[in-house]
Amino acid sequence: RVQNRNLYLATFAAVLGPLSFGFVLGYSSPAIPALKQSTNPALRLNDNQASWFGSVVTLGAAAGGILGGYVVDKIGRKLSLMVCTLPFVVGFTIIIAAQNIWMLYVGRILNGLASGVTSLVVPIYISEMAHSKVRGMLGSCVQLMVVIGILGAYVAGTGLQWRWLAVLGSVPPCFMLGIMAFMPETPRFLLRQHKRSEAIAALQFLRGPLVDHEWECSEIEANTDEQQKLAIAEFKNPAIYKPFLIGITMMFFQQVSGINAIMFYAETIFEEANFKNSRAASVIVGSIQVFFTAVAALFMDRTGRKILLVVSGIVMAISAGVFGIYFKITAPSPGNSSLIDLLNPTLMEEEHHLSWLAVLSLGLFIMGFALGWGPIPWLVMSEIFPLRARGAASGACVLTNWLMAFLVTKEFHDFMVLLTPYGTFWLFAATCLLNVLFTVLCIPETKGKTLEEIETYFQGSRQPSAF
Repeated sequence: RVQNRNLYLATFAAVLGPLSFGFVLGYSSPAIPALKQSTNPALRLNDNQASWFGSVVTLGAAAGGILGGYVVDKIGRKLSLMVCTLPFVVGFTIIIAAQNIWMLYVGRILNGLASGVTSLVVPIYISEMAHSKVRGMLGSCVQLMVVIGILGAYVAGTGLQWRWLAVLGSVPPCFMLGIMAFMPETPRFLLRQHKRSEAIAALQFLRGPLVDHEWECSEIEANTDEQQKLAIAEFKNPAIYKPFLIGITMMFFQQVSGINAIMFYAETIFEEANFKNSRAASVIVGSIQVFFTAVAALFMDRTGRKILLVVSGIVMAISAGVFGIYFKITAPSPGNSSLIDLLNPTLMEEEHHLSWLAVLSLGLFIMGFALGWGPIPWLVMSEIFPLRARGAASGACVLTNWLMAFLVTKEFHDFMVLLTPYGTFWLFAATCLLNVLFTVLCIPETKGKTLEEIETYFQGSRQPSAF
């Protein structure tokens, strides 16, 4: 019998990383309004600087994706996680000590760098430690902790000044460093380094004493023996290029579904819906995300990945479509509708009658995203790559994800002007329908399969019927 207690402990240590990076993402929401009204002129942000303060994290994270892809194979999964606590803490320390805007930017870039490494290494660490019965649930905890981190930053931001908020942000990485020191490296990485006795010891720690560790060890070894260095020429091999294209495309779709733009617009939507306290509204949005990501984690190993992705895509497409209709009816003005509405009382009336529609579709969209397209791309990324390509291919996926996140958040306002608000949201709805089609046609079901079976499937040899 497998005992999961230590496996859950190791997962908890690892997901303190995603918790920290959720906090980094959520930090800008309460910090930007405070910095815009700062009494110190050297720290006061204008609109453009505030937009950079928010989005420069994604650039740091894109760089972190490249760096993470390198270090995860070089120094191992465990050490990579311990090292990336450093830029988290240093980044927050620079923000706490900031004397000018550039110090704020540098702190945010370092936070972003750590977030990028974390978003790559943690899914790999968890998927290589977990056995197939709980891998989906534990892998979904990555996204769950990210949204808990975001919610934590929103909630703490209602009571703490921005410097104290940064102090709070440095706490989870310190805990992670402490606990991670006592956790094992993943058995697969150890076997790749030909450290068999250490791999057996890691399996004994993770599975308990009542399991045949030798058997699991030889199963993994059978696969690692063939695997040496990854060469560029190997991208002709379907076992590499198929999962690679699936991973990249999933990351692309996750961001162009418009989730970041919608989260970015959430406060304005609540303001237009006459919510007096838009901060409280952010907390509501965060809570919806946490709840439904937890639901997805519980169902991941029962329903499988594909069904959740399809349901998620359909719900998002419908709600983005309804959003478009709401904007079409209410907003003749591109982008900053709330400003013009103040001058136009009849429009103001119209908006309030329909504002429930905006709030409803916002809630539905976030629910849909949290059920599938939030957690699953990260989970599938950690499952489908062969061991030798895992670092490099995951690095490319993380880079794609964060670059798209940067483009979508930075260009969102221009899109609202160019395509009008309703055009923009209908575009999001169309990409959500495309991702449903992509899921049905291209993504294999990985529920209940070992990482080695998934790899065999992509090589196109035996047991494709099981998928």
